[in-house]
Amino acid sequence: MYRIGIDVGGTFTDFTLLREADGAVGFHKVASTPHDPSEAIARGIADLFEQHRIRPAEVAHVGHGTTVATNLVIERKGALTGLVTTRGFRDVLELGRQVRPHLYDYGVTKPPPLVRREHRLEVGERVGAGGEVLHPLAEAEVEAAATALKAAGVRSVAVCLLHAYRNPAHERRVREIVARVMPEAYISVSSDVLCEFREYERLSTTVLNATVGPRMQSYLDRFVDRVEQLGVEVEPFTIHSNGGLMSLRAVRAFPVRTCLSGPAAGVVGAAEIGRVAGYPNLVTFDVGGTSTDVSLVHDGKPLFASHRLIADYPVKTPMIDIHVIGAGGGSIAAIDDAGALKVGPRSAGAEPGPVAYGKGGSEPTITDAQIGLQRLNPVALLGGRVAVDADAARKSIGDIIARPLGLTLEQAAEGVIRIANANMSRAIRSVSTERGYDLAEFALFAYGGAGPLHAIEVAEECGIPAVIVPQEPGTLCARGMLLTDVSFDFVRSEIAEVDAASWHRVCALFADMEREAGDWLAGERVLPADRLFRHQIDARYQGQNFEVGVPLPGVDSAAMDTFLGLFAGAHRREYGYDVPGRAVEIVNCRLQAVGKVAKAPLSESKASGSVAAAVTGTRSVYFGARHGWLDAKVHARARLPAGATLEGPAVIEEMSSTTLLAPEQRASIDRIGNIVIRLRP
Repeated sequence: MYRIGIDVGGTFTDFTLLREADGAVGFHKVASTPHDPSEAIARGIADLFEQHRIRPAEVAHVGHGTTVATNLVIERKGALTGLVTTRGFRDVLELGRQVRPHLYDYGVTKPPPLVRREHRLEVGERVGAGGEVLHPLAEAEVEAAATALKAAGVRSVAVCLLHAYRNPAHERRVREIVARVMPEAYISVSSDVLCEFREYERLSTTVLNATVGPRMQSYLDRFVDRVEQLGVEVEPFTIHSNGGLMSLRAVRAFPVRTCLSGPAAGVVGAAEIGRVAGYPNLVTFDVGGTSTDVSLVHDGKPLFASHRLIADYPVKTPMIDIHVIGAGGGSIAAIDDAGALKVGPRSAGAEPGPVAYGKGGSEPTITDAQIGLQRLNPVALLGGRVAVDADAARKSIGDIIARPLGLTLEQAAEGVIRIANANMSRAIRSVSTERGYDLAEFALFAYGGAGPLHAIEVAEECGIPAVIVPQEPGTLCARGMLLTDVSFDFVRSEIAEVDAASWHRVCALFADMEREAGDWLAGERVLPADRLFRHQIDARYQGQNFEVGVPLPGVDSAAMDTFLGLFAGAHRREYGYDVPGRAVEIVNCRLQAVGKVAKAPLSESKASGSVAAAVTGTRSVYFGARHGWLDAKVHARARLPAGATLEGPAVIEEMSSTTLLAPEQRASIDRIGNIVIRLRP
């Protein structure tokens, strides 16, 4: 039987095929189809069936990551959405936290609200902060609001009432009324989407969920239809932002949880490969066609965050802590108004793509710079499937960058790459040294189509002592789909000082969430023996405004002192100090429900032969001003056996990526096929 992982990216859609019997892995890439991502998915699966002679009935698992929800938000292409909220709170969505995006630049404005003001309707009701009903729900007003939204052509409705996280009864009744009046509408209810306090973040997340819901459902329907037409009988899973898998039923209800779908899978895959390779501390470095995603894995576990901005809209949901910048292979290089060279965040994307791809691109990109310096193959990429026009790449750099700045072609192309590297290094420091982690204790795990090209220079700039490049790094996010479990996060707010009485309530809350999580896992067809619960409490010192997350091995009546000790340690790690004797306040109780999924082990490298036998030729490569143009041996990575070592200057090529070794650098191949480069101090 076979397992298929799929990652839909902005430029390419990646596939990993795993044979369960022996752990053998195959890789594939096709150009993405932004107008309908399911087209590229269907084409890639059909290619895998043909290349590996697989019958559809032999597919046991399909896991997929998607950027559809994120793109809908970025491009403002969500459904026309209405909001039903408590009287007096319709403008919370627009007021937000009353913080300007840029302190001194009044030209930088907040994004427009995702719900127009005329579609934000108020109803009479009020629930207190303790969950008590102060004013009953005015059901006639709810019906009138739903009727008005239906007449306005609204397709999706968000429901967010004050303090519904403590008592959701009014929200549930609103949903019933809206569903009766608007049976075709997509309805998103805050007590289901995000059952925790902080009104603005809860409202924003619920509205985002409602905005992307209808079109996400349409995409999922097309995706399922295309997979079924290929003869695949298993129901696909989708990875969500916390790195776990969800059924399509769950994705339809909570599409906002897929905003970091693909990147999260890459971090999960990196953590597992790093663990097996003996590197529990990693900086994950994913350079794709449109962006660079960096994250931290500490002691074998990815770091998590509870909120982030998606296209400047706040989203509060548990997710792997990934920092994204607009620097990828397709990032466009240009001269700004001040006459300085700038790289990104604009991207050539999949269409028209870099100039060298010959699809109509006219502005030079990072990929064009790499091809111009012959660090990338100047003839063809993707194992010969994508022809490259190196002369066109060089001409665009010369005309648009080099000549206006009075530079040589090499200086201009290297300048583009160095600026990109500086931006990438800044992103790495933001998730590591700025949070108290010493990068000398980490390895840089480079993947994505362009990650290995930039990794060594970025590692040197950041002081990271080793670089790891997995097999076919351009498809690692798809591979990560096959190395993760089913999971879902539950949360309840309980704002109280820690004492015996409040701890008793915390234990009761976790017991309730475990029952709810057990029902959810049963709906995902997870057997009781394969279920696992992870507990976390968000807490702060009394008087603080924000909290830190404290993972717990378990929660029972005897665990209060353990929690207080763990909180002090977490506070020291986050802020550099703790305050003995000061009251600690609980804010949120979080439970992650995990359903263990059978995963084939990472297999040993089966390549045989020698380094000399892996050499496919020699080409001249520009290694910067220090070394200039040098002849470098080109190696086929698939032929490099475990234990092999090779010296720079060298180029290591594979279908999805290229790794560059400068003079005096040495790489080795470990037992599971990773390239490991140790940098000299």
